[in-house]
Amino acid sequence: MESISGRSNGGRPTGGQPTDESLDSPGSPGSSGSLGGGTFASRTFSRRWVLGAGATTLLTTGLTACGSGDGSGGGGGTITAMVYGDDAVKVQTAAVDRFNKSAASKSAKGKVKLEKVPGSDYSAKLRTAMGSPSAPDVFFNWGGGSIKAYQEANQLIDLTDTIEGDPVLKGGFLPSVLAAGGLGGRNYGIPMRGMQPVILFYNKSVFAEHKLQPPTTWAELQEINAKLKAAKITPFALGGADTWTELMWLEYLVDRIGGPEVFAKIQGGDASAWGDPAVLKAAETVKELIDDGAFGSKFSSVSYVNGGAPAVFAKGKAAMHLMGSWEYSTQLGKFPSFAKNNLGWCAFPTVEGGTGDIRNVVGNPTNYWSVNSRTQNKDAAIAFLKDCASEAYAKALVANGDIPTTANAAKLLEASPNPEFATFQYEMVEKAPAFTLSWDQALGADIATPMLTEINKLFVGKSSPSQFVSALKELK
Repeated sequence: MESISGRSNGGRPTGGQPTDESLDSPGSPGSSGSLGGGTFASRTFSRRWVLGAGATTLLTTGLTACGSGDGSGGGGGTITAMVYGDDAVKVQTAAVDRFNKSAASKSAKGKVKLEKVPGSDYSAKLRTAMGSPSAPDVFFNWGGGSIKAYQEANQLIDLTDTIEGDPVLKGGFLPSVLAAGGLGGRNYGIPMRGMQPVILFYNKSVFAEHKLQPPTTWAELQEINAKLKAAKITPFALGGADTWTELMWLEYLVDRIGGPEVFAKIQGGDASAWGDPAVLKAAETVKELIDDGAFGSKFSSVSYVNGGAPAVFAKGKAAMHLMGSWEYSTQLGKFPSFAKNNLGWCAFPTVEGGTGDIRNVVGNPTNYWSVNSRTQNKDAAIAFLKDCASEAYAKALVANGDIPTTANAAKLLEASPNPEFATFQYEMVEKAPAFTLSWDQALGADIATPMLTEINKLFVGKSSPSQFVSALKELK
């Protein structure tokens, strides 16, 4: 799928041209948006959402997979790597060509054949392939919930010991990103694309005009909101017609209030952890923001994927926007002058009394390669994965406009389209004590889908914070 920035890259939401949709000036929140506009099932899917949801519906029949091997190693022969076939796949294409000509390929007695699957077909084709004799040896995914069903069906190689025993893999990636792609404290994937943290963006022109500074605490943010509303400016752009934009608020608030441990328990299968006080406090804080007009009165009818929310932000009708790092490319493509001159960025602020570190990050750490446990040539698969830690691979990502998750990437960022933003983003992730995978990616679709429905109900006023928590506790 193409992104609204003109190319697909690591899960940017899809959509068309910006519209003239706007946020009203601050006031009481309206309920013009229905669940129909914001539910998980009905919205336009990006790479991020399609893969995360689809891969969890695993077919568990026909587990003969990709060969007769037991995953123990050097059977030799060509292996297949299935990848999402978008514009960014040229990085993986070059990596395959490089590997197939390498001494590592010769030593492992195997080469790699890249199978590019169009984005709209990827999840279904992977799901079908993993339940057939033609399953890929290596495949593209988001880690977390997107591979949980495969892990439970014993279809993945646990890479933990391999990583620990290999200096290239162990030291090649940012630890928070490597960990975020795993399950239960075990590693099942190797990072293979750019990072996608959620960032608080702000309009530097609006901030300068009203003598504001980026907030570092919740109290500062509330003061900023009050000043902006007095000036008839909506504090935050929010594409509430797409529920995943609302999810970002809860992800960061739960982290800042209760720390990353709260969602880690939920991700680990403890549904009762939805009852943690941090979840209720986060929901109450969201309601306070809505009641206070922080998102305007018609946010639930504004979309991100069709360019509505980015447009009101760029035009100064809203002063801030909580969004994935792809917002920079989105703005550069649609409003280049704003992106180059007036787009600012900062970390999500701390919440007074909370235990979460301001350095903690939420979002999509990256995409991952995972290895099928039935591969005939594990040695070749692991050797191929090691190329993702190379400088050549990292340079290719930078040239493609991505920020690599490799430990050696910092020195390469001067070659990126915006070195300042690239460095901020890289250091943000590099220094993060924890990088929480987006909830709808970390959880299986059977939980993520109703969870997003409940989030939308909270934001449009169809459920109270306590009702929201009660509903989530029932998700199992």
